[in-house]
Amino acid sequence: MGGIGVPLMEMSISRSHRPLAQWCALLIAVLCAVLAGCDVGPRYLSPATTAPQVYKESPERAEEAGEWSIAKPQDAALRGKWWEIYNDPDLNALEDQLNIDNQNIRQAFENFMQARALVREARSQYFPTIGVGGSYTRSRTSSNIGSTSSTGAPSGKQSQVFAFPADVSWEPDLWGRVRNTVHASQYIAQLTAADLESERLTEQASLAEYFFEIHGQDALQQILDETVEADKKALESEQARYNNGVDDQISLVEAQTTLQVAQSAAINNKIARAQYEHAIAMLVGKQASTFSVPVEPRVSGPPAIPVGLPSQLLERRPDIAAAERNMAAANAQIRVADAAFYPTLTLSATGGVESSAIKHILDWPSRFWSVGPSISETVYDGGLRRATVNQYIATYNANVAAYRQSVLTAFEQVEDSLAEVRLLSEQIRRQQEAVDSSQKILRLELGRYRLGIDPYLDVVIAQTILLGNQQSLANLQVQEMTASVQLIESLGGGWDRSQLPTPAEVTAKPSRSETAIQH
Repeated sequence: MGGIGVPLMEMSISRSHRPLAQWCALLIAVLCAVLAGCDVGPRYLSPATTAPQVYKESPERAEEAGEWSIAKPQDAALRGKWWEIYNDPDLNALEDQLNIDNQNIRQAFENFMQARALVREARSQYFPTIGVGGSYTRSRTSSNIGSTSSTGAPSGKQSQVFAFPADVSWEPDLWGRVRNTVHASQYIAQLTAADLESERLTEQASLAEYFFEIHGQDALQQILDETVEADKKALESEQARYNNGVDDQISLVEAQTTLQVAQSAAINNKIARAQYEHAIAMLVGKQASTFSVPVEPRVSGPPAIPVGLPSQLLERRPDIAAAERNMAAANAQIRVADAAFYPTLTLSATGGVESSAIKHILDWPSRFWSVGPSISETVYDGGLRRATVNQYIATYNANVAAYRQSVLTAFEQVEDSLAEVRLLSEQIRRQQEAVDSSQKILRLELGRYRLGIDPYLDVVIAQTILLGNQQSLANLQVQEMTASVQLIESLGGGWDRSQLPTPAEVTAKPSRSETAIQH
């Protein structure tokens, strides 16, 4: 039915007027083709940004000082599954599960799919709108208004009309309004793709941090459990010495108090482990009530992390890519608003058949048609169009500031993480020395206590100092691992801008698996 209007128009033109009509159609087509190349508004140029030659907290400087080792070569970068750098099969399995079942990632993916659909909605304005329909009307004129009605039909006459019209309407994109609307939608779709990668990286980094935290809690629990066992033996020994009259009651009470404090700390430590386990369950899309992480006390130092060059950072961060695409979309909106200052041309045609008898509906005389262009221009709008342009200019300038702030934040986060990992490695060495010294002090104090030189209170103090230093060492080792994860996150993980979908890719129709409804 969509092609009915054009043949009827051609057949209804007389021979004498056919050349004129053809020339008019050709003139309109040429005019549309020429004007379709017009594109108003400012061209988009990504703002220039400069990167330092080296990071202030440069790994090279740390290595020269003997504080931290780094991956070689210096310009290397993480790729793909960045968590595999830790060489932990359990972490790898959890990360793979997170990428499938994490609900925040799914939500970000659906936002991306929605943005892709909006691109195709905007692109539909390139094409004509074609409508078909059918109608039936039965009417009777009044007998009290004279011999004929206003329509020329006899008074009191009944009539019926069958009609099957087809309408075609097209608004050529003369000033780039549709083109820039499509571009803006494409840039927003790319922005949501970058947001998806940012969300994915955030969830992956959170999982890695919780994974190291929970095993750090297991290591801390082992220290506390060993302390409880040692305090139990010390209490038994002190009980025997008290029963034999060697020590007084205060030494026995001090031993009991030391044991009770250690037992309380061991119980309290289990709270944090349970919470980290529940958090991991949520990240991998599992019910916390049915999910568990095996107890495995272990702490280790982070691997050598390829930091890369500062100039690479802008290409590796999905949040920076999103901020840049947001600027491009705002610039396209300025161009859309500028197009409103120019005339609008609409080409429309209507054709079909109508008859008072259904049996004659397809007869040649039953045809009807109309065709004609229209052009319109807003003469006065009270400053609406100018205000709209100014609105989008302000939005663009705000997005430029947001982009530059994203760049500054990225370098700040990398420098923070570099400093934290480097300084923590040095602090851990000093804390390990403190633990070794505390153990030596406790051995000496036990010897002096057994010889009757010092009271048992001095042993309690030495035990408390050792436990505190051991706890601090375990916490620092976990902090160093989580800081290494934060460094990887601040570097953009294994992502780079080449993975951002192109405008053609976000415009393409999604596959069946992408559009499947999640139950």
